[in-house]
Amino acid sequence: MWLNISTAPFLLTGFPGLEAAHHWISIPFFAVYISVLLGNGTLLYLIKDDHSLHEPMYYFLAMLAGTDLMVTLTTMPTVMGVLWMNHREMSHGACFLQAYFIHSLSIVESGVLLAMAYDRFIAIRTPLRYNSILTNSRVMKVGLGVLLRGFLSLVPPIVPLYWFPYCRSHVLSHAFCLHQDVMKLACADITFNRVYPVILVALTFFLDALIILFSYILILKTVMGIASREERAKALNTCVSHISSVLVFYITVIGLTFIHRFGKHAPHVVHITMSYVYFLFPPFMNPVIYSIKTKQIQRSIIYLLSVHRRP
Repeated sequence: MWLNISTAPFLLTGFPGLEAAHHWISIPFFAVYISVLLGNGTLLYLIKDDHSLHEPMYYFLAMLAGTDLMVTLTTMPTVMGVLWMNHREMSHGACFLQAYFIHSLSIVESGVLLAMAYDRFIAIRTPLRYNSILTNSRVMKVGLGVLLRGFLSLVPPIVPLYWFPYCRSHVLSHAFCLHQDVMKLACADITFNRVYPVILVALTFFLDALIILFSYILILKTVMGIASREERAKALNTCVSHISSVLVFYITVIGLTFIHRFGKHAPHVVHITMSYVYFLFPPFMNPVIYSIKTKQIQRSIIYLLSVHRRP
């Protein structure tokens, strides 16, 4: 039994009260993880291999798939370790690093969705200037900006975790490390760590969502001005996949926020389940959405399968 001192490792938690069923619970988790890896890995391969997909829209989709893959690879080892082998101990350094990547990648994903909204805005508002505005170099700059915003903005709240003393319980409430989970265990003044994330969420998730909403209002205004019904439907159809991904991402964000803020009397297993939904549902759904709704992706998948079937 570890003593209640700062050097003791953190203890991850699976599903409290359901430890005996962890092996059974691991089956759907493993299936979802494999589906996420295969789905997003396939998207990345198709975009790299198919020259018809070498366009800004698909470069941003590749960024989204890459972010989803990284989120999955960040949480998968500890989640499956807890469910399969009841491996709960995690060193401070590894825990803080995992929390850093989990939260950074969430902001990166929000930024990628914003960049994809900008792409659709340019494609529909100024289609003749689309290729001249969204050049490869500009797409790379936007992607780099999204990455820097995500990874630099999480440095201020994560760094203090390394020097906080931890003299309370070392038991975390999930099978992975989250900043808000760890900071509550610190025996120090955590005012900055409480305030900064609220401001960060307002300036990233909330602001991104507002800009995306505003961009689609302008897109809708442009589309309604198109005389041909077929052309209107065609223009809107190019946005369906992105709108679906935005809804999947932000609905899970809102659901998780409401559970944490207003579901204090809800069973703990509900909080845990919502956290897993937040981290697994968007990466699982995005490849499905783009495979179903995007004809170019469908054609690439059919071509890939037909090539592999040839003797």
